[in-house]
Amino acid sequence: MQKITPFLWFNDNAEEAMNFYVATFKNAKILHLMKQGDGKVFGGSLEIEGQEFKTLNGGPQYSFTPAISLFVNCPTQEEVDELWAKLIADGGEEGRCGWLKDKFGLYKMELVVLSPSKLLYKRSLLMNKGFYDKSEYENFRSFREKIAKTDNSKIVLTKQ
Repeated sequence: MQKITPFLWFNDNAEEAMNFYVATFKNAKILHLMKQGDGKVFGGSLEIEGQEFKTLNGGPQYSFTPAISLFVNCPTQEEVDELWAKLIADGGEEGRCGWLKDKFGLYKMELVVLSPSKLLYKRSLLMNKGFYDKSEYENFRSFREKIAKTDNSKIVLTKQ
């Protein structure tokens, strides 16, 4: 059992969301469904890539924001492209700098790991899209070059 489990609050479609994530991610399964007296699912739990999530139909009072998001680590560009297409389908939205929001409003950032020392951000960063100005892109390019020169398997990011 995980010590900390993310709890995802949906309006009234927790079951639909769980089914969507199980269909989207290869190593995902529904663990438990909670049902009301009329048989309607009002929450449950699922596992994606070994990470457990709790879900609940909590009503429209609250919605997801970018303040909390899911980071998806993909070993290949092909997997990133496949997940990206699935996650923005049917009402999801592409964001800037490799961020997206799925049709349920949950935010994700995707990253491809080419090797322990080289990182390639999905889509927008390398193509200079989604940046406020050219200097921001140049700062990222400089950071990427520093990473490429290191052989450390652990990389710690700090804000400058």
